[in-house]
Amino acid sequence: MAVRVILEVRAKPGTGDEVVAFFRSVLPETRAYEGCTSVDTLQNADDADNVVVVEVWESREQYEKYLAWQRERGVSNRLKQALAEPPSIRHFDETDA
Repeated sequence: MAVRVILEVRAKPGTGDEVVAFFRSVLPETRAYEGCTSVDTLQNADDADNVVVVEVWESREQYEKYLAWQRERGVSNRLKQALAEPPSIRHFDETDA
């Protein structure tokens, strides 16, 4: 069953555009990763340091495998260094509503 992953980050003050540029550089690999259906990046129109990435994965297991791969490569640590606080990662299952 497909899973939606919501990654929300708060960039260090005044660096939201740099975080968006970081995502722009790494997300092509995410989109090409097995099991990734789509990825969209959103920047808060009223607070540029608030960035949300909405991902759709074929399964949570595929997302977890991808996340482990990114951690092994140091991508997660590079992102964390640009943030004012720890990121929020939430998983949502589709419903029939």
